[in-house]
Amino acid sequence: MNGFKYCDASLSTLLHPTFSAMKLAVRSVLLLSYMLFSFVAASRFVASAEAAEPPSEAAFLKPPQVLPYPGEKYAGESRRFQGIPSLARSPKGRLWAIWYGGVGKGEDHHNYVLAVTSGDDGKTWSDEALVVDPDGDGPVRAFDPELWVDPRGRLWAFWAQAVGHDGTIGGVWCVTTDNPDDARPTWSAPRRLTDGVMMCKPLVLSSGEWVLPASTWRKTDNSAQVVVSTDEGKTWSVRGAAHVPQQLRNYDEHNLIERKNGSLWMLVRIAGGGIGESISTDRGKTWSEVARGDIPHVAARFFARRLDSGNLLLVKHADEAKGRSQLTAYLSEDDGKTWTGGLLLDERSTVSYPDGVQSEDGRIYIIYDRNRGSDKQIYMAVFTEADVAAGKPVSDDVRLRVLVNQAN
Repeated sequence: MNGFKYCDASLSTLLHPTFSAMKLAVRSVLLLSYMLFSFVAASRFVASAEAAEPPSEAAFLKPPQVLPYPGEKYAGESRRFQGIPSLARSPKGRLWAIWYGGVGKGEDHHNYVLAVTSGDDGKTWSDEALVVDPDGDGPVRAFDPELWVDPRGRLWAFWAQAVGHDGTIGGVWCVTTDNPDDARPTWSAPRRLTDGVMMCKPLVLSSGEWVLPASTWRKTDNSAQVVVSTDEGKTWSVRGAAHVPQQLRNYDEHNLIERKNGSLWMLVRIAGGGIGESISTDRGKTWSEVARGDIPHVAARFFARRLDSGNLLLVKHADEAKGRSQLTAYLSEDDGKTWTGGLLLDERSTVSYPDGVQSEDGRIYIIYDRNRGSDKQIYMAVFTEADVAAGKPVSDDVRLRVLVNQAN
């Protein structure tokens, strides 16, 4: 830098009469060059530092926008994709349905979660009653939502939030409402509960503990986690996890069932067909390695739940189904050893991702999607345990292919 030894001189020195016009011109050029060089170097340093320094808080960890009745911006006319639904029923019978969609062609950074509600047992449904949208056009997406009414009667709306499709950096978020019987309830502020993605309903154990089935998906060992609350949802912590071997890894989407002998039975979505199984005999602390079970199935989410009668309900694609078709409900009277009945809910192709709930009068409500990127339909089926056992409609309660929503 010796060639710039005069650049620190004051302006009065540079303009002294003893300097010739030529010297002044040379020094002016040198001064301007030095200033330009310093500016460029400083700019590059700042840009490099900003690129190297991670943000203080990752974008997907920031609370999203939660918008009750958001209006036309999120209307169905703007959605080019929607699916992966969940369903809940309030203590007085109001139905709530939730799924995710977006203005993009599929599962991308445009995704947001939306919910609708029905006060007439699903005959009619509201416009978008709730939207969770992290940041509009991305890069953070909200996806894989789930609804659940806890033992206190509160409605929980869960969803996952991440950048891209990596379950290891996803997180399970929620909002709750104490008045789900209202068409326009008051929702809590959003909060993040745990790492991972939760695709199936929580389970209340006989001990009173609440368990979330959260997963970090395909890239990690011990991905099928159980996250437990001992204080009615105020705090949550990982109690244990089942390990899915490399050759079976998929998206987990595990269902949890407490068997009559007190053990916990985990049913897992696995690669290569069938349903994976794992057992815990210490209330979820340790689990057997996930192994392929005897239940035929395709690679997709299924729904398993204990009914009020004590029997188990399983909604999946039929044993003989090719691909995501023939959505069918089965019963087990021996804690999952054998399955009987077989009520066909929808025989068409591209029907998938069932979720549901049972009402106090015994009716069973199942929600599912069809043709997420073209028809963009959300359907509901209503039936009873007797219909499943008979393998055909025998009650007056059966309603199949009830359209909940279709994005235009």
